[in-house]
Amino acid sequence: MFSWEGVTEFVAVAEAGSFTAAADRLGISTAQVSRQIGALEARLAVKLFYRTTRKVSITETGQIYYNHCRQVLDGLAEAERAVTDLHQTPKGRLKLTAPVTYGENRIAPLINDFAVQYPDLEVNLTLTNRRLDLVAERFDLAIRLGELEDSTMMAKRLASRAHHVCASPGYLSERGMPHTLSELDQHNCLQGTLDFWRFHEQGKPRHIRVTGSVRCNSGWSLVDAALKGIGIIQLPDYYVQDRIEAAELIPVLERYRAPDDGIWAIYPHNRHLSPKVRLLLDHLSQGLSS
Repeated sequence: MFSWEGVTEFVAVAEAGSFTAAADRLGISTAQVSRQIGALEARLAVKLFYRTTRKVSITETGQIYYNHCRQVLDGLAEAERAVTDLHQTPKGRLKLTAPVTYGENRIAPLINDFAVQYPDLEVNLTLTNRRLDLVAERFDLAIRLGELEDSTMMAKRLASRAHHVCASPGYLSERGMPHTLSELDQHNCLQGTLDFWRFHEQGKPRHIRVTGSVRCNSGWSLVDAALKGIGIIQLPDYYVQDRIEAAELIPVLERYRAPDDGIWAIYPHNRHLSPKVRLLLDHLSQGLSS
């Protein structure tokens, strides 16, 4: 069975470079440090340090042992911080960013609930469709939609979103219901920032270029146009779900609907997440999935 005896003293000497400095760091006598390391070397049957009257230097074997011991001690310190954090009330600044429309409709209400729950927090939510530099601008996390770009950031999937193609009952009554992707050429397809729509056919993704009489970078404007019978739209569920449930918009081409994509939280690559960020991630995950 592994014994901790002598390990703390060994790491202290390896880092301090002398028995005396290690003893001062640990608050014990130099003789006690020497005894503990001597016992450790005897137990391991190896020499960990070269000792002279002037200095102490670590052996090659000692360096290997130190590298492993340092990892273990770091892990224990991490575990201790994690347990301690569970009993701390989140406080201080919490800075995050999210896309404008999704942020206004889904993220901001959840953030406000979180702020009510933890009044000692100072919450700073920036809604923008620009990709901000989280590290340079000191953001704790960002909400991203869809497929993630390659990044050194950590990512946690919070929820998913579906894209629906839909139109008003009046439009479909007048122009007919499309049943295949090729029939989109016969319809007024209202466009957002992209000139293609995403579908899935025979197990593969497919992009269809569409044209129409209205183009707008606002999803809500496209919803309004569809409700007024101008044409067909493809938008994420948070734009159209309520209208679909109210039968004000009718989904079409559902068998070609692309698989749901992700709603993500990304954050800088830290070994230890602060309690406030970890709690917020859990809060968002629970809120968005309900």
